[in-house]
Amino acid sequence: MLRQCSSTIAVTAPRQGLFEVTSSISAWLDEQDIESGLLTLFCRHTSASLLIQENAADAARRDLEAWFARIAPEDRAFYTHNDEGPDDMPAHIRAALTSTQLSVPVADGRMALGTWQGIYLFEHRREPSRREIALHMIGE
Repeated sequence: MLRQCSSTIAVTAPRQGLFEVTSSISAWLDEQDIESGLLTLFCRHTSASLLIQENAADAARRDLEAWFARIAPEDRAFYTHNDEGPDDMPAHIRAALTSTQLSVPVADGRMALGTWQGIYLFEHRREPSRREIALHMIGE
């Protein structure tokens, strides 16, 4: 019989950048007693996003952060929407280019991530931010 469960986890990003949340999500999943199914993650913000990315090499994360800084620079001259500062519109662009939702298969009670994959909150604002990730699991 299929079962469902849901919750949210809070993540405090101390700065702009990628922050791995795999262990927090795994801990929640361990409490659910569901062996097989689909886990959906949803970032409840317009200036942060979620990624599945390389979790072994710090250089990969630094390169991604630098690349996004180049394609959506913090320059007030480029944007009309800057209500919350020069990082406001670039944060929205970066979130639009990534994803606020991920779906991850669950097998044997664990996320079926690859060897070098981790789940990351990608904070696009410079100031420390408290973010919420909604979790929903369906399976048996």
